[in-house]
Amino acid sequence: MLIKAAVINEKGNEFIIEDVELAEPKYNEVLVKIVATGVCHTDSVVRDQLIPTPLPIVLGHEGAGIVEKVGPGVSNFEVGDHVGISFSSCGCCSNCLEGHAYMCEDFNKLNFGGIMNDGTTRLSKDGKEIAMLFGQSTFATHSVVNTRNITKVDKDVDLRLIGPLGCGIQTGAGTVLNRLKPEFGSSIVVFGCGAVGFSAIMAAKLTGCSKIIAVGRSAEKLELAKELGATDVVNSKEITDVVAEIKKITNGGANYTVETTAVPEIVNQALYALRTLGTSAIVGATGDVTINVQNALMGEGKSMIGVIEGDSIPQVFIPKIIEYYKEGKFPFDKLIKFYKFEEINKAFEDSKKGSVIKPILVMND
Repeated sequence: MLIKAAVINEKGNEFIIEDVELAEPKYNEVLVKIVATGVCHTDSVVRDQLIPTPLPIVLGHEGAGIVEKVGPGVSNFEVGDHVGISFSSCGCCSNCLEGHAYMCEDFNKLNFGGIMNDGTTRLSKDGKEIAMLFGQSTFATHSVVNTRNITKVDKDVDLRLIGPLGCGIQTGAGTVLNRLKPEFGSSIVVFGCGAVGFSAIMAAKLTGCSKIIAVGRSAEKLELAKELGATDVVNSKEITDVVAEIKKITNGGANYTVETTAVPEIVNQALYALRTLGTSAIVGATGDVTINVQNALMGEGKSMIGVIEGDSIPQVFIPKIIEYYKEGKFPFDKLIKFYKFEEINKAFEDSKKGSVIKPILVMND
């Protein structure tokens, strides 16, 4: 079928909305009419080829929509189901079989290799293949996805909001709830006031942390952090020694830190801000970092861990977050600004400037 999709033809180019061909769903796949899709930093780094993928490519990996057609072998979804779309996994490797699909042995191939689970793409133009991202490529009016990628969601929730739960929000919240699991009354610091950082703050509030400290450079965003659950904020534009300020607030250092910025200097701050035996979770796609292992890590028995997709099983985790949202305990809608699909380049520009926290592209009817 012919669909509209935002195509990146060359490294760093702007998105061009074109007519492309979408193949029929194959075994264990469904056709989804995309209602809306989030804009994530990962889309930017793929567009700029900091994470290399085949080109041309259709990006978008925080999709949400309505099932329009089911392929052979599909028994757990039907036409009309509302679904959120998340990362791709093989379902066959030892990590997938042990419930760690977010660490699938083929994660990079299936999410950044431009292909679906069967090794082919569903997108083409003029007979030439177009690569896919995360097995979904939801910067498009329709998408064909494997059922392992999708989660059925309640129809009483605005479907336009659901997409970011599949990546950015899932990453921040899951890092706290699934991996760190802070004890009641413990302290946590979140570095970075973006969608991932704010999601970590909201999750920390759910756990009953006594100190939830947000670190950022925007007074406006730090105010929002307090509204979402931060007990304290540190403006790194105004505070010269961020680590000293955190140790003052926590009476010696935090039990946990979450680093979302991918800035090497801040990675070090996240380590030095910990108390003895503390744990720092790194979720940003960070390059080379110079660390004094003795002083920053080993000498005080600290742990530094990397977390992918919040250690989440989307089909289990996303419905839980939606329930908390419906109860008013996880107001992630406060992070969102909607854009028309045709405004995709503006959405990316505003996200880069920091004037919007989580842009969501809404498709035309």
